[in-house]
Amino acid sequence: MTSATATIRINPPWGRFLGRHLTLATGAGILGLFLLIALAAPVIAPYDPIYQDAAARLAAPSLAHPFGTDNFGRDIFSRVLWGTRIDLQIAVIGVIFPFLIGTFVGTIAGFFGGIVDAIFMRLVDIILAFPFLVLMLSIIAILGPGLSSFYIAMALVGWVSYARLIRAQMLVLKNSDYAMAAVSLGFSRSRIMFRHLLPNAIAGSLVFSMSDAVLVLLNGAAISYLGLGVQPPLAEWGVMVAEGQSFITTAWWITLFPGVSIVTLAFGFSLFGDGLGAWLGVQE
Repeated sequence: MTSATATIRINPPWGRFLGRHLTLATGAGILGLFLLIALAAPVIAPYDPIYQDAAARLAAPSLAHPFGTDNFGRDIFSRVLWGTRIDLQIAVIGVIFPFLIGTFVGTIAGFFGGIVDAIFMRLVDIILAFPFLVLMLSIIAILGPGLSSFYIAMALVGWVSYARLIRAQMLVLKNSDYAMAAVSLGFSRSRIMFRHLLPNAIAGSLVFSMSDAVLVLLNGAAISYLGLGVQPPLAEWGVMVAEGQSFITTAWWITLFPGVSIVTLAFGFSLFGDGLGAWLGVQE
């Protein structure tokens, strides 16, 4: 008589989470890798990103220079690693300020309604009447080139999308049962807005912010490409693509590697946003 033994396999909680939210995990992995690269750039970069070596000018990828060198003899691999710091900063800071401003405006407009809502929404309509990139370039041209001007321009222009999202949610949630209960209990308006309604209204904006980070990253690269963003000799991917444009047929590596980095980081934000939306049950 033989006895059979059953093998029970226990799937750990993190394993089940990865299985159900593979897109979110993949996006988080890509973003985590870029964050690690940004933090470790001073340690893992083999050369100073702005060091010029005339003898190694336009050198093809090799063991000494894995990504080759540019027209000034600077190591492309080191510049891509250091550029991760600036481009991640552009994507994060360029989203944070519009997110905060838009969330505050949308919360106030949606909760109070009436004349307050009308004033803020007319301001939104005025900003939306102008093409986004043209308005942003105009602000940067007035303030002068540089990252600070870019962040100010993004804050002044980019908040409108968040304001509209939050306002739409607040208009619905302020008439919900738990909002009415909070009013009957005598809670202050600020407590009802920011402690009861906003946490339930903000999920859609959080998901949208990931897609917006992609737009901000691409806009930052475009602005730097036009010479209005990060200024040489700092290592930034958009600047590197612009510098390699004249050598695209003879030294393709100057534009290829920073270009691939831009696309990969944008892909990571996009995947993370899609996965976050699925996890939170938000449909864009």
